[in-house]
Amino acid sequence: MCMTCCEAIETGVAAIDCCLCGAPQTQAAFARIEADISRRQFLGGTAAVIGMFAGFGLAPRELRAQTPGRPTLLTNLRFFDGTTLAMQTGRDILIEGGRITGLPATGTGPEDAEIIDCGGRSVTPGLIDCHWHTTLVSVSQIAALTQDIALIHLVAGQEAGATLMRGFTTVRDTGGPAFGLKMAIDRSVVSGPRIFPSGAMVSQTSGHGDFRLLNTLPRMPGDAPDYTESTGVAAIADGRDEVLRRTREQLMKGATQIKIMAGGGVASPYDPLETAQFTLDEMRAAVEAAEDYGTYVCAHVYTPTGILRCIEAGVRSIEHGHLADAATIRAMAEADLWWSIQPFLADDDANQYTDPRSIAKQDQVSRGTVQAFEIGRAEGVNMAFGTDILMNPGASQSQGRQLAKLTRFMPPLEALRMATGNAGELLALSGQRDPYQGRLGVIAEGAHADILVWDGDPETNLDFIDDPSTNLRLVMKGGRVFKETL
Repeated sequence: MCMTCCEAIETGVAAIDCCLCGAPQTQAAFARIEADISRRQFLGGTAAVIGMFAGFGLAPRELRAQTPGRPTLLTNLRFFDGTTLAMQTGRDILIEGGRITGLPATGTGPEDAEIIDCGGRSVTPGLIDCHWHTTLVSVSQIAALTQDIALIHLVAGQEAGATLMRGFTTVRDTGGPAFGLKMAIDRSVVSGPRIFPSGAMVSQTSGHGDFRLLNTLPRMPGDAPDYTESTGVAAIADGRDEVLRRTREQLMKGATQIKIMAGGGVASPYDPLETAQFTLDEMRAAVEAAEDYGTYVCAHVYTPTGILRCIEAGVRSIEHGHLADAATIRAMAEADLWWSIQPFLADDDANQYTDPRSIAKQDQVSRGTVQAFEIGRAEGVNMAFGTDILMNPGASQSQGRQLAKLTRFMPPLEALRMATGNAGELLALSGQRDPYQGRLGVIAEGAHADILVWDGDPETNLDFIDDPSTNLRLVMKGGRVFKETL
């Protein structure tokens, strides 16, 4: 006959812990319950996070990753390798572990490979935009200078996915708080291109990166930083010591290269276009700090005076430079600089401004664009493609069209090379600060498997790049497929 718990205790038959709370079986049951609750909370939380991101268009859109241990083979294609100015045939593209591991003759690839039949279409490397602002491209100037930074980042995340769907698998961010977005993309929290971040644009007081209102002047010792400084858009620095400090801060954050403002700009209201900005010693301070980190400085500048000062200081990449004269362009070629140049033309795709001063400066720049391309090609300057679409909501959709415009100045494959192989060489200047460590912008053995399949013939024209929703049939980044409509 069974005893009750109390009876058993009173007679000494049972131990005091009659509820069995401490028994191994009970503890195991509690562990299972706790694990199940944690799992449900995790799944619910994850669903909520993904739902939140999906509401902004940020949910990861990867279609499939490469099967572990199984190679992928792209076949039935014509390809541009990013360097040779001709379409190539008779080869397939073999991908393993996110890299291109071979270009075997058609039909000779491994039998166990996962086959992607490209249907005879054109294949190119992933496109690279060497002058992009991931956090500033799709917000207005007033929003960029005043809105809650969380909104700016959410819009940037949405734009990152759209950028990848246009075929731009890599961008060099030339100013803005892009570090968080880069980490989110690298960790597959959101989809987007590889980002080479510069961090805050380093500017002198009254320079192209100084967007403070006049009623905030003068700045006094101990004053709080301006909104654009506190959010990482710009870093205002005067004198060698301050330039060193601000440059080193960006490197500490993970900058792959440093961006300085070496002359007047269009978007900024207070600095005339012809102004030279930063003294030679200040520029050298930024260059020295970057070189100590094994990387380089790129410089926003338009005029001969500013460009020549950049050359003397050791700057490695000129951003814009549309007002350079023949002698200055020749000096750029002799110094083996890179020229990150944009098709700034007075057309519907130009950044929009309402300030008469900015409109006048924009017109001056557009008048120098044709000469800059013509002389730059004639002198053999290293040229890479960029757009600099800035604080212009909706204009990012013209990114591919901006590349197609280069055919006004050069043959289509040469233009395409500016956004692939040439751009990859420019990015490689980051050396050990390159977070991806591998060739970009080329279809070659050992390169990152960033590959696009198009309806269109890049030997004839690049107009098809303007309509990626229709003409871009496959987007692969690092061996992972993000779009496939073959």
